[in-house]
Amino acid sequence: MNVAVVGATGYIGDTLVKLLANHPKANLKTVTSRSKDGQVVSQVIPGLRGVLDDMVFELSDPQALAARDDIDCFFLAVPHGTATEYARPLVDAGKKVFDVSADYRTANSLKYEEFYGPHPDPDLLQQAQYVLPEITPDGWQEKPINAIPGCYPTTILVPVFPLLRGSVIGKEHIVVNSVSGASGAGRKAHEDFIFCEVTENAKPYSIPKHRHLSEIEEQLCQAGQGDVVIQFSPHLVPMKRGIVTTITVPAGSSSIEDLYQCWQDAYSDRPFVYLLESGQLPQTSPTVGTNRVDISAVKDDRTGNFVIMSAEDNLMKGASGQGIQIMNLWQGWDETTGLQ
Repeated sequence: MNVAVVGATGYIGDTLVKLLANHPKANLKTVTSRSKDGQVVSQVIPGLRGVLDDMVFELSDPQALAARDDIDCFFLAVPHGTATEYARPLVDAGKKVFDVSADYRTANSLKYEEFYGPHPDPDLLQQAQYVLPEITPDGWQEKPINAIPGCYPTTILVPVFPLLRGSVIGKEHIVVNSVSGASGAGRKAHEDFIFCEVTENAKPYSIPKHRHLSEIEEQLCQAGQGDVVIQFSPHLVPMKRGIVTTITVPAGSSSIEDLYQCWQDAYSDRPFVYLLESGQLPQTSPTVGTNRVDISAVKDDRTGNFVIMSAEDNLMKGASGQGIQIMNLWQGWDETTGLQ
């Protein structure tokens, strides 16, 4: 299958290109960049020296890309608000689109507007499907646009969604704290992310209403307990990549055995969800470079809460790796193909 990556010079696009260049069943046909047009890919992405020495970045032209008969699907690794510029002509041309931006992660256009402003193409939004493979029901494969979840939402939805669906926990008083490496903000020149501002420093940001709340709460509402509102506090810490999330929620009458049984029922056949024993705490470093999310939980008898924890690589399971996983499932390939 021939594949293209549009906007291939950010951290997510860079990771997508590396994964697809070594994927045994996908042929990376084109990588595009408006800023790097004409430059050799392996010179811009040195990790691909000896792999893509003959490929150059092409201009990111939506109409020209849509006219390409030799490409089956496109990954859009472009900034938020820009994806629709490409998605509309690609979908009209019958192409499959995997979008790594936030443009299609929220199905409700009013909810999208609340967090991001007016959607540039509300009609196209209705043709998209949010896909977190471990929780999204079948049927998404037929949609022309698949929205790849955000990095924070993946660390929250994977552990929490089955617990809500199975009524192991209730929907009230869910409090989430996450810490992320600086690559989560993307590859951009901004004072907040230069070395001297990030190193030796940790800080909360986008509190109390981070944009990812739109997709987190929308997805949790589909677990069957009605509307869900959570308290979410993200933090930036001085590391390059990785996310660790801690979630507290009242345990009610449920035991830690109930919680783990629910997870086991949901994820026993899912290769990218790894259940750590209760008391074994997830860390970012073991997940970096993998498409795995590690989860565990303890019950605090003193407070009556479950403390649920998860860790992932924000550029892999939190973005590019998950995109490849979705592509694999769409094609009917083993979901681990190219990700081990």
